[in-house]
Parts: sequence; structure tokens; C-alpha cells
Amino acid sequence: MALVRGLLGAKKILSRSVTATTPKGFLPVYVGEDKVQKKRYIVPVSYLNQPSFQALLSKSEEEFGFDHPMGGLTIPCPEDTFITVTSSLKAR
Repeated sequence: MALVRGLLGAKKILSRSVTATTPKGFLPVYVGEDKVQKKRYIVPVSYLNQPSFQALLSKSEEEFGFDHPMGGLTIPCPEDTFITVTSSLKAR
């Protein structure tokens, strides 16, 4: 019983830490072509509806399917391409 309570407590702590690092309404994405090191960005979930962002997601699906090794959404594109796309979305 103590083990179950300990696991539940750890789960609560973990969920709070994820929430603290990623605000509600946003999601983390990992960007970069390098297999080893990718940069983490926090983007609004509203970007998921934008055609230009969906094109980046399609590239991600082609390379990774639904298994993202970084634990979050991984987009395998040059960082400057990602910044260009998201900057144009911010301007809207």
C-alpha cells in the first residue's frame, strides 16, 4: 500500500513539474536535424491548425511516425526554418 501511495505521489510531482515548465495552451517541440542535440521550443497549441506548421508536422511524421525519442514532439528541420515558420504565425 505504501508503494502505491509513493507512486501516486511521484506521479503528482511529475505532473506538476511538467505543467510548471509548459504553460497551459502550449506544447513543447524539439527542433533540429542533428540526431543527438535538438533545441526545445514552447509553441501555442493554436499553431497545430496552421497549414505551414502542419507541413512541419508531416515531415516529423515521415521521419519518426508516432514514436518521438525526445519524449515530446520532434520536428526534424533546420532551426532557422522553424523560426521562420513560427515567426510568420506570430505576426497573424
